[in-house]
Amino acid sequence: MEALEEKLSGLSIVRRSCPEEPTYLLDVSLQPSGGLLAVSCSNFTVHLHNKDTLSQVGEYRGHSGPLCGVTFGHTSSHLLYSGSADGTVRVWDTRRPGTEAVQVFKSDPSHSFCSFDTNCGDSLLCAGTEQLNDEDSFLVFWDLRKPGSGLLGVYSESHSDDITQVRFHPRDKDRLASGSTDGLVNVFDLSRGSEEDALLATCNSDSSAGWVCWSGPEHTQLLCLSHDEGLHLWDLGQLDTDQPLTIFSTPDTRSLTPLADGDGVDYLVGGRWLEDAQKLLVVGGKNNGDLHLMECDAKGLRLLRSLEGGHTSTVRCFLWDVVAEALVTGGEDAQLLLWKPGGEELTTKKRESMKSESALKLKTRPHKKHGCHREKKAT
Repeated sequence: MEALEEKLSGLSIVRRSCPEEPTYLLDVSLQPSGGLLAVSCSNFTVHLHNKDTLSQVGEYRGHSGPLCGVTFGHTSSHLLYSGSADGTVRVWDTRRPGTEAVQVFKSDPSHSFCSFDTNCGDSLLCAGTEQLNDEDSFLVFWDLRKPGSGLLGVYSESHSDDITQVRFHPRDKDRLASGSTDGLVNVFDLSRGSEEDALLATCNSDSSAGWVCWSGPEHTQLLCLSHDEGLHLWDLGQLDTDQPLTIFSTPDTRSLTPLADGDGVDYLVGGRWLEDAQKLLVVGGKNNGDLHLMECDAKGLRLLRSLEGGHTSTVRCFLWDVVAEALVTGGEDAQLLLWKPGGEELTTKKRESMKSESALKLKTRPHKKHGCHREKKAT
């Protein structure tokens, strides 16, 4: 297998797409089997694109608040899920672009969602809420196999602020990780039932958690990126041992100097475990739109490739297409870019920034400090 850095070294822009109206591109998802990309936008719409040409092939409207993510179904890849601060998770049929949602999931009318995910078997949906009236925030669950059956259950004790990330394990349908602006990243085994019994571990990011993803060869590791550019990598495979959970941790990646010019990144976009390469890819950026692809392991961050001349402002989302060996990026300049090895864009002129005024801003709040603890074992 060709080394990851060799694949990344040849990346260049082959396609770019911009919506007709300036809008932030917030999140992007790749259809598991098919040729579509879904992009959530700051104007509350979801766009469908051909993954090879980036041409827009559809649009969904229906949300009345900022979107918190978009993802395709795992087993029913024609279904597309989008969550919103309007308190709904909507399901769209990509075989009928532009139509109304085929299903809408709601909980309490006062709930505003800021994260959601579906498990690997498409049997369970979970959404994380904003903090409500200075009380706890909630993890809300629905059974996707029983449309119209209402709420399956709610966890209410594990977080005390906005739940910014909900991530199901890629292979274990009952394993769930959640991150919050309270600084905590919690791991649950939902097969255990009650919230207290299901909570396996709590890790402290010492900051507001903004991105959480599973990583590692057996997906036993958790990557957490904070809103103030901290990075933490934990190994949950050590839960039943006396070994430390922390593999690598830094409160501010901007203080590191992984770039070729000795400078650091201005912000982190996110991270992904690349199964084929067995590498954890972390993407950071500069405020001018330049991107930096880095490998993360126990030794820290190592620069693999810098991508310049593409975006003109902050990049908000990315994904790696394993089959096409391509990188897709989207950002606040309203551009969706496709990078491929050896590619050559038809027009190499860098597009002027279409950065729009957006009402969607990250919230930064004081948060409590909590210790990191492991599951209590029965005596």
